Amino acid sequence: SAVLFSLFPGTGVGVTGGGANRENAAAVTHLTAQPLLWTPEPWNLLVTQTPAKEKAKEGETVVLNCHLNSLQRPSLTDLMVKWYKEDEKGQMYLLENNVTVLPNNSRVFMSGDLSHGDVSLIILNVTTSDHGIYFCEVTLPDGKVVTGDGTKLRIRRALGLFGIEESIGTIIGVVAAGIGGIVVLIIVLTPQLRKCILCMRQESRQ
Repeated sequence: SAVLFSLFPGTGVGVTGGGANRENAAAVTHLTAQPLLWTPEPWNLLVTQTPAKEKAKEGETVVLNCHLNSLQRPSLTDLMVKWYKEDEKGQMYLLENNVTVLPNNSRVFMSGDLSHGDVSLIILNVTTSDHGIYFCEVTLPDGKVVTGDGTKLRIRRALGLFGIEESIGTIIGVVAAGIGGIVVLIIVLTPQLRKCILCMRQESRQ
């Protein structure tokens, strides 16, 4: 008598004993050989930072844009977002796990909506010390890290009250240059002036 045994428990598909030929066994095996463990599809996340360069004046508010795009993962709320800055002093983290990490600092925080892929960074009342290259870094649930290309931030010093300080500095520079020019002319022309004066005296005597 033929013996029936199951290749895959719970599938209800088996192979008969001596009565089954090799073709039937191969067909059954082909239909039932499925992976026993399901592995999730790997993330394919795109991190886009815009613009590549940004300028601001002291005291202004700056928004550094960073957007996440994942076609196969409509929900992005389980991602961990970091922002860090690189300058001549090295690397400094500003935001980790979607939260500001700078002590006693309420000027820097994430301004976007993570559920919509917007993880932009906002900096209030910028100062010249805020210059540097800012990077948006995202850690996926599987541990993979994806980083944007960075945004270089340059800070311009603010003008004084109505620009008066800078204007005075410019005026002083122009006046000083003018005075210097006059002094040079006097030094150069002094011998000629003396000659002219002597000529005038001689003519008057004649």
